[in-house]
Parts: sequence; structure tokens; C-alpha cells
Amino acid sequence: MIDIHRREALRTLEEDLGYIFEKPELLDLALCHKSFANETGVGNTDNERLEFLGDSVLGLAVAKLLYDLVPPMNEGDMSRVRAYMVKEETLAQVARSLDIGCHLHLGKGEEQSGGAEKPSILADAFEALVGA
Repeated sequence: MIDIHRREALRTLEEDLGYIFEKPELLDLALCHKSFANETGVGNTDNERLEFLGDSVLGLAVAKLLYDLVPPMNEGDMSRVRAYMVKEETLAQVARSLDIGCHLHLGKGEEQSGGAEKPSILADAFEALVGA
């Protein structure tokens, strides 16, 4: 169950995304880093499975967009552009533009070490968000 303050914060993120989640608990899960899940003892309720799904969805969506370009690109060029668009640095930039870092559930150690700004954590959270 998501408490009222967390739900309000997630609504702000939904507004920024332009998408309202049918299951807000999936949005909350997408923002739950494994360090938080480990510290709170909630077990397998971190964003890694959603990240796995989101990575595939994102790769497919970008591939489809590139495939439909007019004029068409050759396979090599499409592969290079797709790799650039789904790489960690690019996804972290997108996550920063959406201010995802301030919505993350992080463990104390990760939070103190600036985890909300780490490119790997931001990129993974963005992929999990796509999966959600």
C-alpha cells in the first residue's frame, strides 16, 4: 500500500510523464532500488525485474522508430543509433530531465553516496519505469 504522501509525489511524476499508471504500485516498484529493498527487508520487491522488461521494451520501441524512418537507414546505422539511444548515459539524461532521482527509494548508504544522481541507478530506474 502506498501512503498518501508518496502517492502525491508519484502523481507529480505521472503528470511530468503525461501518463497515469493503472497500477500505481508498479510505478512505486519501478523506483525501488535493491539497496532499499535489502535494508527494509522487503525481499524481491525492487525494480530489477521491471528494469529487465523495460530494457527490452525500450530496445524494441527504438528499433521500430528507426525502422520506420523516411528515408530508411541501413542496418548498421540503425544499430549504432539504437545503441546510442539506449546506452546508460542517454537514459540517465532522460531520467534527470524527468527528475526521477528525487522519487527513488534508496537504502541509507546509497542515498548518502549520492545514488539518486548515479547514472547507472538513474538509467536502471528509467528502464524499470518503461517496464512498469
